[in-house]
Amino acid sequence: RRTILRKQQRIAGLLFDRLDPTLTPNDQRSVWGQIRSEFSAGWQTEDHPRERLTVADEREHVIFYLAEVLYRILPTFYGEIAQALERLYGVDAQSLELPAIIHFATWVGGDMDGNPDVHAKSIRETLARQQQVIVNAYHGECLHLAQRLSQSASRVGISTELQQRIEHYSMLMPGARAATPMRHDRMPYRVFFGQVAERLKLTYQQSPNGYESVQQFRRDIQAVAESLKANRGSHAGLYPVLRLRRRIDTFGFHLATLDVRQQADVHHQVIARGFDDSAWMQRSAAERHALLTDAIERDRGPHAELDAVGKRSLGVFEAIMQSRHRYGQEAVGYYIVNGVADADDVLAPLLLARWAEAYDKRSGEVALDIAPLFESIGSLQSAGTTMAKLLADPLYQRHLNARGRRQCVVVGYSDSSKDGGICASRVATYTAQQSLASVLRAANDQHVIFHSRGGSIARGGGRIDSLVRATPPTTLNGVLRLTEQGEVVDQSYGLRPIAMRTLERAFNALTLSTARRSRGGALTANEPGGEGSIELAMAQKLLVASLECYRSLVWGQPSFFDYFRHVTPIDVIERMQIGSRPATRADREGLDALRSVAWVFAWTQSRLMIPGWYGAGVGLRVSIDQYGLAAARAAYSNWPFFRNLIDDVETMLARADIEIAAAYDALAPAELRHFFVVARGEFALACEQVLQVKECSQLLDSDKTLQRSIALRNPYVDPMNLMQVDLLRRWRAGERADRELFDALLASISGISQGLQSTG
Repeated sequence: RRTILRKQQRIAGLLFDRLDPTLTPNDQRSVWGQIRSEFSAGWQTEDHPRERLTVADEREHVIFYLAEVLYRILPTFYGEIAQALERLYGVDAQSLELPAIIHFATWVGGDMDGNPDVHAKSIRETLARQQQVIVNAYHGECLHLAQRLSQSASRVGISTELQQRIEHYSMLMPGARAATPMRHDRMPYRVFFGQVAERLKLTYQQSPNGYESVQQFRRDIQAVAESLKANRGSHAGLYPVLRLRRRIDTFGFHLATLDVRQQADVHHQVIARGFDDSAWMQRSAAERHALLTDAIERDRGPHAELDAVGKRSLGVFEAIMQSRHRYGQEAVGYYIVNGVADADDVLAPLLLARWAEAYDKRSGEVALDIAPLFESIGSLQSAGTTMAKLLADPLYQRHLNARGRRQCVVVGYSDSSKDGGICASRVATYTAQQSLASVLRAANDQHVIFHSRGGSIARGGGRIDSLVRATPPTTLNGVLRLTEQGEVVDQSYGLRPIAMRTLERAFNALTLSTARRSRGGALTANEPGGEGSIELAMAQKLLVASLECYRSLVWGQPSFFDYFRHVTPIDVIERMQIGSRPATRADREGLDALRSVAWVFAWTQSRLMIPGWYGAGVGLRVSIDQYGLAAARAAYSNWPFFRNLIDDVETMLARADIEIAAAYDALAPAELRHFFVVARGEFALACEQVLQVKECSQLLDSDKTLQRSIALRNPYVDPMNLMQVDLLRRWRAGERADRELFDALLASISGISQGLQSTG
């Protein structure tokens, strides 16, 4: 994938060159020859690896976007903001010192949830690799600046500070003189950037005299900027120096902050082992809360030897502390606790961190920022209560005081959608954000709501500006933190102009939303979505009715999972080498074990797309019956959240194809085919209700571009679906042993995914 993306970058560059009217005919032929070569190589590159990707493979994939795309465009993004401020307010763009607006993070290499290959070693390897990449990028840029800043000392002066640094580095790194020819010895900027490049080289090699921190490197670049400003260099190289400084402020020596994530149950299992308490997992949340508080207050350590899982868990906390010391405090971000159901799930990692001595030696408090992740419908509905209970604990209050009273809470769109359907998931995440913001604001905490969403609409994906508009205004708090996953990364950041547009949209949406409502302001009952408003009451009714409908089909009938396995290519997807972790969780069974991405991916292939719309028909009908069609239409017109939900459901309905899905239904035994009859009825009802609310006659009448796109691509995708049905039938009849049929199925899955522009 990374190889293909690099080819796409080159193709895009060649196309831009082709548009240059100054190219000669020979140059044009040369460019087109290169384009043909790149496309041919792309077609001849295998789509699917023969072995499962490793954590290192995924890490390199992320690094590609960070180093090859975002690193390049970031200064331009800030430059456009400065120019806009200059046009609007008449200030000099170059005089503006814009604050850091964008930061990047990743949990590839730190996400331990269900992946035994992620542990302390992978955390160290990830941060070491990221430092190598960013330091190497800085090294190349400094060498470029050394060539560009050729000012002679005989014509222009330099600052005293810069002169002192040059003399100091001459003694500190005498080897740097060899990198600068004698003819350049009276070009101070060129000499200094050669010295900086040499020190970066030592940093890369982890040798003595390398930079001990990114702040030291930044001070060197700042010294050059100030010298240029003071010595007639504002138009003689200052701009590229400031671009480098902007990159340093964003990427540091760590490239991207590494978030660490672990399942809550793992923490409890380690504590149960350490306390030699076989009943720990069966204890109530309140009982465990009291025992954890007492253990932390008394600094009670384990009195039984930990097993391999326990030692690995403590090793993670040790690696976090060591990595922060080595790569900077920003190198490791939040410790995310997955699957939080109560306050004891947040206290458990605090105790383990103390066992690993991961605490601040001055304050005595754990030096970690814990971020609970609420991902099921039930946990989202009780998220505010859980956080209120946690914040009422004096022990946790002390921890927050030591960490600057900044609390991050993660809301999960992906698993909640699998748990209760798209409507229940969206309403639950919306109300959870409202309650969380209210609780954290009352505790005088600076809160950050982290949107953990998947790539497709069914898993909370979609355009960032749509997400921002659909978010409760009181929760943004001037900060937007979200995940970008799957094919969305390719689509939104694969090419630099598109990545630039993605950042602009996100910044525009966040700025407008922040400007519309002052920080701390709450929605009134008269405003759409406010507490007590008819719109919110209608949404709650939608949640309850759609949740009951969805669960009665998906979770209420054990045979539905068997039907799912017959009518989707899930058995092929489980065998695909497309990620570093399997499609199912080893410690669970049935549908509960299946990861949400595989769940959505499989339904997308069969074109039924149940995760993206099922339950919406019944939910909308019940809420409309109670509150009236006029109220639903008013909510669609006036409430961005409801409008975004209806539009997303409509999109998923339009992308689904009942006739193609019927072909997959024929793969199931006759005794299971009644599920398709139920799904077909709910599909028709959902279409009817959505069209009523939107006052349209056909799906996507309000989005002609997408409507036309689907109509144009379906004739090309439909044959691949029908071929896939035939291949599945033959492959399964041969007990899934025919390798050629399997390879053909892989090709069909890839073709359908690209045709639909969606996986999971």
